[in-house]
Amino acid sequence: MIICSCQSISDRDIHSAIDWMRASDPQTVITPGKIYHALGKKPDCGGCMKLFVAKMRGNDNFRIPLKDEIPEDSYSNRTKGAYHEGRQQSHRISQQGAQG
Repeated sequence: MIICSCQSISDRDIHSAIDWMRASDPQTVITPGKIYHALGKKPDCGGCMKLFVAKMRGNDNFRIPLKDEIPEDSYSNRTKGAYHEGRQQSHRISQQGAQG
């Protein structure tokens, strides 16, 4: 079933993107924007968003699994268990840079 007619996104596309994201990173927060990005598309009018989110929530892999549900080896690539979704630690302006 087509969910977003502007970008030709089906419910199968949404489910496969969620499944792929959850398999890639068990603790990622899945948002409509991330699904559009994973599909290589951008939202247009937003008229589909209510149905889009309903399809997302209907996916078994949508919720973030509890820590004891995630295999230990998926944490091995993270430093000290901290996870920052790929953001660099230097994403904030230094105090000296803000003053000058």
